[in-house]
Amino acid sequence: MTDTALRTDVADVPQAPITHRRVLAVALPIVLSNSTVPILGAVDVGVVGQLGEAAPIGAVALGAVIITTLYWVFGFLRMGTVGMVGQAEGAGDSAEVSALLTRALMIAGAGGLVLILLQPLLFWGAFALAPASDEVEGLTRTYMTIRIWSAPCAIAVFAITGWLVAMERTAGVFWIQLVMNGVNILLDLWFVLGLGWGVGGVAFATVIAETLGVGMGLYLCRDAFMRPDWRDWPRIFNRVVLIRMALINTDILIRSALLMTIFTSFVFMGAGFGDVTLAANEVLVQFMYVTAHAMDGFAFAAETLIARAYGRRAPERVRRSALLTSGWGAGSCIVLALGFALAGPWLIDVMAKDEAVREVARIYLPWMVAAPVVGCAAWMLDGIFIGATRGADMRNMMLVSFAVYVACAAVAVPLLGNHGLWLSLLVSFAARGVTLGLRYPALERGAA
Repeated sequence: MTDTALRTDVADVPQAPITHRRVLAVALPIVLSNSTVPILGAVDVGVVGQLGEAAPIGAVALGAVIITTLYWVFGFLRMGTVGMVGQAEGAGDSAEVSALLTRALMIAGAGGLVLILLQPLLFWGAFALAPASDEVEGLTRTYMTIRIWSAPCAIAVFAITGWLVAMERTAGVFWIQLVMNGVNILLDLWFVLGLGWGVGGVAFATVIAETLGVGMGLYLCRDAFMRPDWRDWPRIFNRVVLIRMALINTDILIRSALLMTIFTSFVFMGAGFGDVTLAANEVLVQFMYVTAHAMDGFAFAAETLIARAYGRRAPERVRRSALLTSGWGAGSCIVLALGFALAGPWLIDVMAKDEAVREVARIYLPWMVAAPVVGCAAWMLDGIFIGATRGADMRNMMLVSFAVYVACAAVAVPLLGNHGLWLSLLVSFAARGVTLGLRYPALERGAA
């Protein structure tokens, strides 16, 4: 069949209208899913805190950060999978939809195996960057040595999540997270408080929960395995498709690494202003996490709706998807900004007991009130560009934004101190939104 004929056939297939109801159906389960994440972290720390010693708390916190960072390297698998699967679904290519899931799961399995094999080297590098006392390091090694064995499962959850989001089955994502986190919490209580397994108990609980999560995810994706295409090896190992997949994922990885560098440098430079300012910044950054969790839902909706419109080669559907999801995202950002302005001082008092930290956090609170409004365009355009699989644009605009951040910080931090640091962070948000916005017309044209 010719490419023209394929486009005609796809155009003849009825498509569900892009409505506010459809946007919310994708977004709300993600928002609810994200709300369970902080609860698990609090329980992990709270359970080992019952042991009455500081070292286990530090070990779980440090080990979780290291393991999460290692897994985060494969976060591109979720974003890349959404765009490619959504486009295949929009084009009516059910065979490729199934094959893409197999490819993503194979990458997850291989990536997890590499982490398991390289764990001595990876753990050595982690402790070289973040040294700890002998007691904390020993407990942290115990935690990580157990956790690393679920690496293939943890990374596979990224792939499964991306596939489910692309298929507009975000309710499934919610149930995976709810079951994983719920089981993790129950096993935490049993293994640590009931059986006395300490730090190792927390790690075992997470390994079991992640393994269960993959099993549940595969069940939710079962229709992909009901077609023979999921094991059509010539299709799966198609060289052209594999190269495209590698390029998209590499671009997303570079973009994400630069974004992580910005946030990491923000913490490091904040530490240079003293412990009180560092603590105040950390309190306010928690507001940023709340914003990110809320915005994820609408960004995910943009990813899947844009991807399907791109696969259908329908610029008008691309535009409507972008407008509707961005409208909900903008409304959420305004509500969050108002919430931080009104409830910010109270939230600061809840999170920090030290009066000096409270006072300093209130000084810098206006920056956090502005952050959702300034960053809204960047967050939503990220979702739009992920759906269109325009990874090169995301990479290039992130490079520009990173350069703007570095230049701003070099000038503003020496002049304005911590105010200059916050200014630099928000300027990087604005730069990303503006530069991606300038590339949007090309994205829309590309859909044709």
